[in-house]
Order: sequence, then C-alpha cells, then structure tokens
Amino acid sequence: MNIRFFNANIVPFRNADAEVILGELWVSDDKIVLVGEPSGAPLSWDREIDCRGNLLLPGFKNAHTHSAMTFLRSFADDKPLLDWLNEDVFPLEKFLTGDDIYTLTTLAIMEYVSGGTTAAFDMYYQPDYVTRSAIDTGFRMVLCGSINDFGGTKETLRDEFEKYNKLHPLISQVLGFHAEYTTSKALIKDVSDLAHELCAPVFTHNSETRQEVEGCKERYGMSPTKFLDSLGMFDFGGGGFHCVHFTDEDTQIFKSRGLYAVTNCGSNVKLASGIPPVEKWYRDGVKVAIGTDGPASNNCLDFFREMFLVTGLQKLEHGAASTDANLVLHSACSVGADAMGLSECNSLECGKQADLIMIDMHRPNMQPVNNMTKNVVYSGSKENVALTMIRGNVVYENGRFVTIDDPEEIYRKSNAIIARIRRASGR
Repeated sequence: MNIRFFNANIVPFRNADAEVILGELWVSDDKIVLVGEPSGAPLSWDREIDCRGNLLLPGFKNAHTHSAMTFLRSFADDKPLLDWLNEDVFPLEKFLTGDDIYTLTTLAIMEYVSGGTTAAFDMYYQPDYVTRSAIDTGFRMVLCGSINDFGGTKETLRDEFEKYNKLHPLISQVLGFHAEYTTSKALIKDVSDLAHELCAPVFTHNSETRQEVEGCKERYGMSPTKFLDSLGMFDFGGGGFHCVHFTDEDTQIFKSRGLYAVTNCGSNVKLASGIPPVEKWYRDGVKVAIGTDGPASNNCLDFFREMFLVTGLQKLEHGAASTDANLVLHSACSVGADAMGLSECNSLECGKQADLIMIDMHRPNMQPVNNMTKNVVYSGSKENVALTMIRGNVVYENGRFVTIDDPEEIYRKSNAIIARIRRASGR
C-alpha cells in the first residue's frame, strides 16, 4: 500500500536531536520513501491521512518485557522481588499452556500498540506461541534468550537463535539468559562461548537488587557486570536489564564495551529495587534504552508513564535540570531500537521501516503547544496515541485494534486463564 501522511509535525530522530519538521511522510509497502517537503511525482495513493498538525514519531521500543505475564497483573503485588518471584511467579507459571501464552501475549500486544509501542524485546518461554501471536497481530517482536538452571542449554539457545532469525520479517532473536543468580557458572560460560561462536551480543537481568549484587560478590568476588565481562560475555556487545545497583566500574565497562543499559523505572519503583543512575549514564556516554519490565511487576505497559519516571526520578536525586526530556524520548524511540538490533526502525528516514506513531495534539493535555516533544514526556498519555503503524500496516487507529477481530474475546480468555490457574494452584 501507498500511504501519504500530510500536514504533519515530524520528529525524524536522525540523531539525538529532537528537531520537529513540518511536512509530509510517504510510505510505500513497508518502507518510508519521503520525509519533509514533497518532491518528485506523487505516488498513486491507497490512503491519504491529514495529520492536522499532529506529531509523527518513530514508535516506542519496549527494550525489556515479559509480555505473557499479563495473567499476573495486580495479582502478585506488594512484595520484594525475590519473594514475588519465588512465592507467586514461578509457582503459577508452571500451569501455563502454549495456548495461554498466545492469548496473554496478544493481550500485551493490544496494550503495546494502543500506547504507541511498535516493538518489544520479550523474554519468555515457549517462544513459538509468542511469535505466532506477534505475527498474527502484525507486531514486531524481538526475542531474548532466557535459559537458566530451570531449563535450556547452549544447544537450545543456538537452535532458537537460528530458527527465529529466519522465521518472519517481524521476528528476530538475540542471545540471552535469565540472570547470574539463576544460572550456573558453567551455563553462563556456555552462553559466552556461543556469543563468540556467533559473534553476537548478549542480554540478561543485571544488578536489579542489592541482594543480587551482594550474592554475586559472595560467589565470585565481583559485581555481576564485572563477573560476566571477565568471562568474555560482552565481547560482541549486548547489555543488561535494570542495572540499578551499578558501581563506577560497572558503568565504565558498559561505556567501553558499548553496552546498553535498559532501565525499567516503573518496575523498580514498585518492587522497591532502587533508582538506577540514568543521569550518570547519559553524562558518561552509556547508551540508555527503556523497558517496562513485565505486566506482573509494573503493572502496566505504558511508555508515557515510563518516560516520565525515567526523568522524574533522576530529578529527585540530581536536580530539576537533569535528564532532559528529549534525551529520554530519544531513548524511547531510537536507542531502544538499536539495543534490539532494529537499526532499520530507529528513525523516520527514507529507506527505513515504516514503524511510526501519530500523537494527537488536539487534546487538552497537549495544549498550548509550547514544546511538542517535551509535552510527550511530561504530559502525554496513551489517550494521545491516534495511530500506530508497523511495517507499513496500521495496527491501531482511534481506539480500534485493526488486526484483532474481537478484543472482548481476548479479555474473556485472559480472565478464564487466571481463574483456572488459581483453582489449580489453590490460590
């Protein structure tokens, strides 16, 4: 299809500059073919969209999540991380079927696209069902390997890497394991060996709690970051999720290795894990991406709330002038894409994938228009997402899920899943 967006304010994010340009954006099939002032012969349009001055952005990239954990939303609450995991999450997850994961992932995707997220970096098991949900709904999904002592080997991780990087244009996979504290040194070394074999980056949960860091120091005499680096884990890049309790040495390793620190402020606040040193990362040149973590710990998949927390929490510690909103918006739209290996989706430029969102500026919270981009971070909300496009296809528009026939059926199935699991588990 050929789609023309006109009368648009556009933030291309060709770099970290949040410059707003007025003009048009043309899409042909899955690619952007023009941004700015029209030039050359117009295409034969299948659709023309008058943006009426609304804002076009690259979609938000959720750089860390566990989508199918929607079934535990507002169920496993008000506990510290390890109690939450061991008492609520792990015991109930064992009751999930593949079909459950398909439905629960679809529910998460509905939340993603209605909130302006066009891609997610998902760490969960039974990935066949995760990918089928993404393909069926037209959503871009990057899988992160999640092997640990409870399941998975170097061989299964390699097989998944090869399988899912060939499966479908919307699907890809990055090497990963759950965390240092759930994974033996031998298995971690296997992951590092595989990273060297494939010349591939690796991601994992890293330094989410003080207890995690102290445990690693007791086992190996080093922080998780230094320990993993000592095994050559990051010789080909990658990064960590959370990264709350970082030392200056950890930050330096991330900077020198070109690693991505994926912050998850909503989850870290709710689980009282702490406030990550995001301002220091920006200042020292560490690449910062943003994720929501899973909907059992956040409990929502809302990037507007996440962006506000990223900058707001830093201001509490470093002053009101710290962590500029435009830096945070760039992290949300572009740096997260790079972390996920989606360089073709990190900006609105000719030849890039047509993954974009339209922010409705004709809402009370967006007026007056003093600064469009900072409005998105400081006063924006999911109500402002008028349209979400992925790979040239509109998947959400004006409250309607274009690729999902019956949203109420997804809600019904999701409630039936948790009801069944509660009965089976005696909860």
